[in-house]
Amino acid sequence: MKFDPFKISISELNNKTAQKGLVLVSEPFMGDDYFKRSVVYLVEHNKEGTIGFMLNKPMEIKVKDLFSDFPDFDSTVFLGGPVQAQNLFYIHTRGDIIRNSIPLGNGLFWDGDFEDLKIQIGAGKIQADEIKFFLGYSGWGETQLDEEIKENSWFIQTASKDQILKENASNLWKEIIQSAERRVSLMADFPEDPSLN
Repeated sequence: MKFDPFKISISELNNKTAQKGLVLVSEPFMGDDYFKRSVVYLVEHNKEGTIGFMLNKPMEIKVKDLFSDFPDFDSTVFLGGPVQAQNLFYIHTRGDIIRNSIPLGNGLFWDGDFEDLKIQIGAGKIQADEIKFFLGYSGWGETQLDEEIKENSWFIQTASKDQILKENASNLWKEIIQSAERRVSLMADFPEDPSLN
């Protein structure tokens, strides 16, 4: 039976490792400033490593500001991660009109032909709530992520399509933590600085 991350129960999550389509939620007191209180959507996880995008780290830049020939499209760019931070990536729902899009499940796609993307946006066929842009990605080699999960640096959770594409994602970490099983959801109100607890 094929694994569907969008139809998995919380009890089943306890027995799962990282997989494409799931999200990683950083533990409340993670000391890494880069990944502190982050939610990372996994688009690839195999024996070579893992690729994901931070969903809740908006930058003060719009995608139309990155390219001189990009259509007038008012969509925020998110910091996807520290790897290839000068490259643009995108997750979207329009695999039907963007060639070479990589299916992720639940009607979501990763990247695709950039010229198609510009043409379809220019023609008004793609709306801001159907796509999310990232500079860079988050990457882990071979067993690196599995080790971090064993050390409780990350919780594995699910996220809806709307949560993944959400532009106003400032409360996404708390929102996803609150929907987790009780031992995790209790952490939603922990302060970032443990000395304040």
